[in-house]
Amino acid sequence: MNVITKRTILFYMDQYPLAYNSLKNWYDEMYRAEYKNFNELKNVHGNASIIANNRVVFNIKGNSFRLIVSCSFETEALYVIWFGTHVAYDKIDAANIKHLKNPYKK
Repeated sequence: MNVITKRTILFYMDQYPLAYNSLKNWYDEMYRAEYKNFNELKNVHGNASIIANNRVVFNIKGNSFRLIVSCSFETEALYVIWFGTHVAYDKIDAANIKHLKNPYKK
């Protein structure tokens, strides 16, 4: 799969050092993967959940963090939308939260 916004993944790895290895492993696995549909993805990543707007949520580092991506199986592309703690995830609208346009901008 083509993981779009690698820069965003790098930003989150920097912001959440406890999740660094887990995010890197997720990225490496997804970069090498080829999924034709959500069922194929789910067979490998059993913790993945599909939500509205073609978004998929992954549990990262056990269940300590959540990663939201927009997924297009037709073009084999993932677009990173949001990453944060499980507690922060419970406070957002995962189906509608916007991607940080420039995560390095303060």
